Amino acid sequence: MKNLIEEANLLDVLGFTIPLPSHLQSRLNEDILTQEFRRKHYLLRPGEICKRLYFVCSGFIRAYFIDQNGKECTTWFVGKGDLVISANSFFNQQPSYEYIQVLKNCKLQSLTWHQINALYAEFHEGNLLGRIFIQKYFINSEERSMFLRIQQPEERYDRVMSAHPDLNLQTTQTNIASYLALSRETLSRIRRKKISKV
Repeated sequence: MKNLIEEANLLDVLGFTIPLPSHLQSRLNEDILTQEFRRKHYLLRPGEICKRLYFVCSGFIRAYFIDQNGKECTTWFVGKGDLVISANSFFNQQPSYEYIQVLKNCKLQSLTWHQINALYAEFHEGNLLGRIFIQKYFINSEERSMFLRIQQPEERYDRVMSAHPDLNLQTTQTNIASYLALSRETLSRIRRKKISKV
């Protein structure tokens, strides 16, 4: 019973998004692959092609790239109930420029690029689900781009901590600072200020 409460399920999320006919549910049950990965495992590395779209049942994941100075630049964090994908690599089936790394032991469910395109071709509901999730992905991407450009450092910190309340327990301060486009020192000052107000 504990695992049912602590884990998300891709089929449940899809069914909550739109009603799924029984024949599509059966097909998804056949296609969905469930796997477990340990902390520090890489789902993707630069030069590899992202061949699967993952759904996080449990655990925590980040994506990052290495800049021209050799510095890790974290681009996103995802946890339970989120999708994991390197969009450019997956949709174009071309080599990735980023790493996707497991930060906390994960249980993931996934579909391949070929399976998803078959679902688009064979099921009207497959197309609708694809459109809904792609729209959500682009909205989230645009929001992140805007908050990095417009919001002040403390606002950025508050926003990411609201989205991931346990982030300090899931990853390093270096990764959090990188995601927020801040120095470690600036992040430390913000955290001290927040703690002093508690």
